Amino acid sequence: MEKLSNNITLFQKIKKIFFPFYKAKDIKKLFYILEKNKEKNKQVAMFVGGCVRKFLTNENIDDIDIASIFSPEEIKEKFKNSEFKIIDTGIEHGCITVIINSSKFEITTLRRDIKTDGRHAEVLFTDDWLQDSKRRDFTFNAIYMDIRGKIYDPQNGKQDLKKKEIKFIGEPNSRIEEDYLRIIRFIRFSIYYNCKQSDAIIIESIKLNLNGIKNISKERILSELYKIFKLTNIDNILENKDIKNIFSVIFPEFKYLDRIEAFYHLLKMKIMYQTPETIFSILLIDEKDNFEYFCHKYKVSNKLKKDLSFIKKNYIKFKEEKNYLKKDLKKNIYKISKNKIKKLIMFIYCAERKFSLDLLKKIIKDIDKMEIPNFPFNGKFIIEQGLEDGKKIGFALKELEKEWIEKNFNLNNQEAISIIDKVKKLNILDI
Repeated sequence: MEKLSNNITLFQKIKKIFFPFYKAKDIKKLFYILEKNKEKNKQVAMFVGGCVRKFLTNENIDDIDIASIFSPEEIKEKFKNSEFKIIDTGIEHGCITVIINSSKFEITTLRRDIKTDGRHAEVLFTDDWLQDSKRRDFTFNAIYMDIRGKIYDPQNGKQDLKKKEIKFIGEPNSRIEEDYLRIIRFIRFSIYYNCKQSDAIIIESIKLNLNGIKNISKERILSELYKIFKLTNIDNILENKDIKNIFSVIFPEFKYLDRIEAFYHLLKMKIMYQTPETIFSILLIDEKDNFEYFCHKYKVSNKLKKDLSFIKKNYIKFKEEKNYLKKDLKKNIYKISKNKIKKLIMFIYCAERKFSLDLLKKIIKDIDKMEIPNFPFNGKFIIEQGLEDGKKIGFALKELEKEWIEKNFNLNNQEAISIIDKVKKLNILDI
């Protein structure tokens, strides 16, 4: 495994040298338009933020952000009548999104903050790269790179990135007061770069400003949480006591952080795969109303609410019904599906200390080899027995399916006809 990992790293380094992302055809077209008629030795546009950081650490690059001296209006004018599509994503903050084929780029005008309130900033556009760097959050997010791969690093972020140190630009307290979301971003990068110990001054500044998080929109907080829960090394949150404690203060609903250890064990064994929804369930669900409160507080999507509700409902059934994963396993697979039952038992493994790894593997094996039959009756069969009322037909189908499941998926035609005859005699108002 270690040899394979080394080979992948070597491949990524070779790819970076010979096929760097900035040599992609669409990117070269974009910079050709931005740099057209520019003065010699003047930088008008450079990559910045995550794409530069990931390039320097040989990681996959997903989002590409570009900083430019041009105002949004000037950028729109430059791309007019080109093959690029322009979308106004945040004109007041100098942001324009440029799209070509399947590639999307965010271009932001250089700016400096003139007023901040912990949530929003009033900005003034500038052509000063140093001024732009001073308003960014962390030193490694203020590394710029031009289209030729030349680095401009006014805040010494490259050195901090190499040492995997998360440093605010300037005084931590001031940076945090400008935007309290930076506290959660600090947590995310601390996990991502596996910082086992954080700077004491930064931790103290964070603790002094924790109250400010209540001023941030729930939507922004939830967006950061999704990013944290996508981190494949999320178990690192258990390694840094300061980060773990701060995270628990911000999110008291995440009562079960220690479950992550069991989850990560399954992840390493490739028994389980990671999704943000899985992490939410592991950290939130118990037999009380913990997850419902969180969903209400953060106005989560209906999909997440539904996923969590399924886990909780069936977790309680597992606790109450001793045969839920034994004699009734086949019935529950039919009602729920194999994949959902697997998700449930993986959650149970993380939540229940007595639920052993051997038991988990055995149940997964049983699920995989179990054949679930198709329900053998339909509306046509019921009509052939002389039942024509639509409401009664639907009721009869439900009764047949219920009896078929109870009899271990075995119901002959005569038994089915007997059930249908009983339904015929029912008053429509009693159904």
